[in-house]
Amino acid sequence: MKKLLIVSATFLAVWMAQSCGDSAKNPQSEKPVDSAQNINETVKPVDEKSSQFAVDAANAGMKEVALGKLAQEKGQSERVKAFGTLMVNDHTKAGDELKALALKENITLPGELSTEDKKHIEDMSKKTGKDFDKHYIDMMVDGHDKVVSEFEKASDNVTDEGLKTWARNTLPTLKAHQDSAKAIKDGLKK
Repeated sequence: MKKLLIVSATFLAVWMAQSCGDSAKNPQSEKPVDSAQNINETVKPVDEKSSQFAVDAANAGMKEVALGKLAQEKGQSERVKAFGTLMVNDHTKAGDELKALALKENITLPGELSTEDKKHIEDMSKKTGKDFDKHYIDMMVDGHDKVVSEFEKASDNVTDEGLKTWARNTLPTLKAHQDSAKAIKDGLKK
């Protein structure tokens, strides 16, 4: 054991001496790079299709979170309330992942819901009981049908690899939401 430690320490010392010695002997071994040039080489602009997908996904996710919170508060059915909680949790997580990716890819995402979405949520907040539950679940079925379709397209067609991977990884969760919303809708009819 002592022998192994001595050999490891010796190897480490030799490696460190060589690493330090190389740059001292040859100052050109690490050429300074203009920082603007470095940024241009490492951050390539994202194409319009990829950027638009990210913005649309962020909008949809923020809307799902806001509506999920409303469902937790206003829902009559326990299934609707639980689905609202699921929406808040899953879409917050996906939104955080998208924000990190957008920051890395230099994509500007919206910071809040559109005026139209805010107005719709305000109008929905006036609904109560079964009326609210039916409207919310109808929206969740329609919304997830649309979003699943968009994510399927993005999984194949978006050129930015990071967004394409994110779309593929998020898609199973969205499909599960779609199935759950449809099951709840069928249950509310009874």
